[in-house]
Amino acid sequence: MLDLAPVLLSAGDAAVTLLPGAGGRLGSLCLGGTELLRTSQDVADPNGDVFGYGSFPMAPWAGRLERGRFNNGPVRHQLPLDLVPHAAHGTALRGRWRVATAPAATDEGVSAALVHELAEPWPYPGRVTQLFELTPEQLRITISVEALRDSFPAQAGWHPWFRKRLRADGPQAALDFAPAWQEERGADYLPTGRRIDPAPGPWDDCFAFPDGVEATLTWGDELALRITSDCPWAVVFDHQADALCVEPQSGPPNGLNTAPHLVTPIEPLEVTTTWSWRRG
Repeated sequence: MLDLAPVLLSAGDAAVTLLPGAGGRLGSLCLGGTELLRTSQDVADPNGDVFGYGSFPMAPWAGRLERGRFNNGPVRHQLPLDLVPHAAHGTALRGRWRVATAPAATDEGVSAALVHELAEPWPYPGRVTQLFELTPEQLRITISVEALRDSFPAQAGWHPWFRKRLRADGPQAALDFAPAWQEERGADYLPTGRRIDPAPGPWDDCFAFPDGVEATLTWGDELALRITSDCPWAVVFDHQADALCVEPQSGPPNGLNTAPHLVTPIEPLEVTTTWSWRRG
């Protein structure tokens, strides 16, 4: 039987809550009692708005998948459309996760791992693992996507909802980043394949970081959060009034079709992101 109770990790005055029963997402990130993420309490119906809070893992694909279709060699697959007219953000966030490694002390903090077995509507047996490593200064998350039998194309990434303001009368978050280019977005919200110079926001756009994602969010003099990843892409979404998303991912939106990464039984896909903070 799966244990769906929240899992709490703490190191110094940093605390995170993992939600195995809500797509294996990070439900909360508190620093000294200050919440950095939009939480389930901030949305009207968290069960009906699985995309809209915390920080959820995207696997076995990230972002929008055109019309929910992809090929694996000569085989064509159709997935349900949950961000019409596309399928979005993978199936792992709608599935249940189990605690693979209970919270355990490390030399610097604490760690824990969650596991999800890929199942319908994803057509291939597989496994997604998340390792969370928390210290007083940073949170490091690693996602691994494994094929258990047949090889398949895959992507992985993260979709965090950071609060634009940490308190009602506080400064609004500012994003500092320097991507190599921006993927032109078509009318269908998918990359057209054309590279353009990075444009000012508002954004619902994909940016390229060939040497790995690096971005910093600052809330005035109160807090700076540095986001790094070995992923070469990030989507930035800031259209909503109270939150913004900086989403490292291993491939661009629709990447299962345009830039597939093949996962085999002996070659998993593994990506890592680190969030480190500095307080004023």
